[in-house]
Amino acid sequence: MAKPHFDAFPATLTLTALACGLFAGQVNAQTHPITTQQRATANQVAQAGLPLSEIKADAPASYTVKVGDTLWGISSLFLNKAWRWPELWGMNLADIRNPHLIYPGQTLILDTSEGRARLRMRASSGDFSGDLPTVKVSPRTRMDNLATSALPTLQNKVIEPFLAEPVIVDELTLNNAPRIVATQDSRVLLTRGDRAYARGTAGSELMDDPTQKQKAYRVFRNATPLKDPITAEILGFEAQYVGKALLVHSETTQSNPGADGKDVTDIVPATLDITEAKEEMRVGDRLLPEPPREIQNYLPHVPSKPIDARIVSVYGNAVANASQNQVVTINRGKRDGLVTGHVLAILQDGGRMIDKTDTALPQIKLPDERNGLLMVFRTFEKLSYALVLDITSGVKVGDHLVNPD
Repeated sequence: MAKPHFDAFPATLTLTALACGLFAGQVNAQTHPITTQQRATANQVAQAGLPLSEIKADAPASYTVKVGDTLWGISSLFLNKAWRWPELWGMNLADIRNPHLIYPGQTLILDTSEGRARLRMRASSGDFSGDLPTVKVSPRTRMDNLATSALPTLQNKVIEPFLAEPVIVDELTLNNAPRIVATQDSRVLLTRGDRAYARGTAGSELMDDPTQKQKAYRVFRNATPLKDPITAEILGFEAQYVGKALLVHSETTQSNPGADGKDVTDIVPATLDITEAKEEMRVGDRLLPEPPREIQNYLPHVPSKPIDARIVSVYGNAVANASQNQVVTINRGKRDGLVTGHVLAILQDGGRMIDKTDTALPQIKLPDERNGLLMVFRTFEKLSYALVLDITSGVKVGDHLVNPD
């Protein structure tokens, strides 16, 4: 759905008509799934408002949306619990029928009358109320894509690399993954534009895909086992992404006459061209088919059942602790009911000490303390990637994760 600017209309239009047209664009610009429960909650809040206790003490009386804002950030300005998305949506229900469609320039007004809290909206140039002036506009046409103007839930640039780059696989997939076996001109290292030769194993041969002109692969190395910090179970292997390649010719076999005159069957490796290199590649690096690109919709919400999880690793070998906007791996995944958007509380492990005030000198453990929040943005069978949203102090491997309520 495209948004016409005011100068796109050849005649005289009222601001009321323009507002209606733009609002229709808001409703249809994007399609995001809203659950029945979320819609019911929003309708309830829209009618009754929220208790003032749910609103932050320092919530602004009004806020004008700016380029670079996120829905999570705006929700955090007003609500004590930013993940309570249906409540924020319900407070705006008369103006915003889709909680993902908030745009720069819109102004949110916090109404705390009658002991309840509601949000209403006005345009940044003034409230659409009362008699509206007639505005003359030029007949030029200029179109913008309204969907691309809507605020993202989070800063997409932080997590986009993790949607395509890290590779989490099980042991069988890892062992069966095709591998680079040779390079053109016996080169030691490969980069973009170079040609490589690769072989697969039984059931994973590098064969042309008849539905595509060329089949794309991701290249990776150094698969590190990810162990559950409690049970020591290997939940998967995280491989280092190093680049991409396109399959040019399939792996085949060919018969040639040998020295004794008898035919010899030779293996002819598949031919691949390196199209992207995050790091230089080499013989032994593994290949996995490029997965289809998914358009993710991040709607923060609390899991419907209790979750008891632990942090398995902090992404990036150079860091021991994760801070805000860093990615961690957790020991729960699809099999445990985790889905994209689940928000979990991070608990800092309470220290153990000797109670010196007791003559028996018993060992005590201090309570675990709330340390921040994270949100799951990509799930695998036994593991998930999550983004640290808010943090008090560093997050480390083994930290406890639970439902935030």
